[in-house]
Amino acid sequence: MSGPLRAAATTVVVAGLVLVGGATPAEAATSYSAPLRTAVKSLPVAAENNVGYDRDRQFGGWNDANRDCQNTRAEVLQNESRASTGFTTAARCTVKGGRWVTTWDGRVHTSATTVQIDHTVPVHEAWGSGARYWTKARRVAFYNDLGDHRALSAQTSALNSAKQARGPEAWMPPRNRCGYVGEWVAVKIRWGLKVDTTEKAALTRIVASCPNVSLTVRRV
Repeated sequence: MSGPLRAAATTVVVAGLVLVGGATPAEAATSYSAPLRTAVKSLPVAAENNVGYDRDRQFGGWNDANRDCQNTRAEVLQNESRASTGFTTAARCTVKGGRWVTTWDGRVHTSATTVQIDHTVPVHEAWGSGARYWTKARRVAFYNDLGDHRALSAQTSALNSAKQARGPEAWMPPRNRCGYVGEWVAVKIRWGLKVDTTEKAALTRIVASCPNVSLTVRRV
């Protein structure tokens, strides 16, 4: 998948919050739609359990689903670039440059080396919130989810490193917080992940001061 911002799959409505996401190809999906605060209330609660977590063994890494030599990182960089992307070689496999405006801080980047691809819901969080019961294939699909713009995004490397595996109860970006929380909730719903009590309390508190926008998600 390449092209600007995956326009065919998503719609941006309020403060950078992506409200409509596409389904992963060849996977059965159902649609969920509700106001943001209602969506937060609907999230099922369970204690987080991270026993046995091993990122590489359980989730793998970036793959190249369409076999065009560009892995998931390269696809996201191309989709989010606001200018034509350049590549490191004539084979056009690895993105070198473009123009990215990272939503967490509003910074403009022209080198791919200054951004990382963030999993909105980190894989460690996903494992503890329900992914430990999935098949390996489903976990790999989560890791490489190009079907919904909210799942993966290019962000300033230092901020992504600061976030690590923390959720909104422990870390929030300096900008676009309502949009970020909406994306977090959307990914949890999309993949059927649970929240723990501290996480749900934080989400409830944050969205109380955000626009109560309509959130639409395609479950997988």
